[in-house]
Amino acid sequence: MQIKVLHVIARMNVGGTARYVGGLVENNPVAALATGYVRGSEVEDSCVSSLPLIRIPHLSRNISIINDIRAWKELRKVIKKLNPEIIHTHTFKAGLIGRAIRGRHKHIHTYHGHLFGDNTFSPLSKKLIAFVEKGLAKKTDLLISVGVNVGIEMQDRGVGKTANWLSIPPGIAPLILLDKKSARKSLGLPESGLLVGWMARMTDVKNPDLFLEIASRLPSINFVMAGGGDLFKEVKKAAPKNVDVIGWSDSATFWSAVDCAVSTSINEGMPVALIEAQQAGIPVVATNVGSVSEVVVHEITGLISQNNPDEFVKALCQITGNQHSFQKMSFDAKQYSLLKFSLKNMLEAHKVAYDQVLDPDSLRL
Repeated sequence: MQIKVLHVIARMNVGGTARYVGGLVENNPVAALATGYVRGSEVEDSCVSSLPLIRIPHLSRNISIINDIRAWKELRKVIKKLNPEIIHTHTFKAGLIGRAIRGRHKHIHTYHGHLFGDNTFSPLSKKLIAFVEKGLAKKTDLLISVGVNVGIEMQDRGVGKTANWLSIPPGIAPLILLDKKSARKSLGLPESGLLVGWMARMTDVKNPDLFLEIASRLPSINFVMAGGGDLFKEVKKAAPKNVDVIGWSDSATFWSAVDCAVSTSINEGMPVALIEAQQAGIPVVATNVGSVSEVVVHEITGLISQNNPDEFVKALCQITGNQHSFQKMSFDAKQYSLLKFSLKNMLEAHKVAYDQVLDPDSLRL
């Protein structure tokens, strides 16, 4: 028997969080999704078009007391109409508004990451967010972190220390890959030679400037950046000759074209882009933030690097300099990613979690 769940998220912008939530909604015929609109330079994820969607017009990531109150009223009407058994909120703003609506339903909140490593938020803002999260955790029946480390970092901040926690990694449907030559041609990329790829929102927290610096130090290698965001125009203008900045791209096409992946993020949850890269047999070099080390197994599926260009250049040369080692890492990356991050496992883990929340005596998490 399916459980009636209303998922709530501020916006479904292109990225791993949208696909995580989309997978949960799409695979439960009695689930629904309440969300706002993407704003500014962001793009809505294509998965939204196939989901049972309810728009909450005033729900957004930005803090606005007036709009947040309006969003609360809009969401409360939706909840009264649908009468879900569980309200499952995702990310901070949706978690704040959704958990402020009480009723017979149960509350579950998922942390896909956190804001504490994001320098676009002031220290005062982070303290306020931590204070709010501590209070909300006390009103939540289950807290889920997408990565184990993310949950630990939240508890280190005093959030949900005595709460019921669970970690459920993303479940990714296997990509339908293209042959390398066709993929590169469709993206307008060089059809031969080593190609290093970066896929993320072009914002400060993803640190695209570091990727550009790495590329400038390796002029004989071709690099490509996929994504959009506030810094897109600046990144495109600053990119050296060996870097193509192509905007948003289909994941399967992009990772079919690339030989090695790089993540330069300052703050992360559990990045789906790196899971998809490894599914495609692409070794990864990434910064050790959030739950990245749960995706990239150091010296097995890729390398974990310090957040500076010297270390990244050294790591890239280490991966690409030995063909036998590169092929072994490519094989291990694919096998590990397909095994650990299966959609079936993610859906089953959520079903168990929902059953536990609705009937705590039925089983133990």
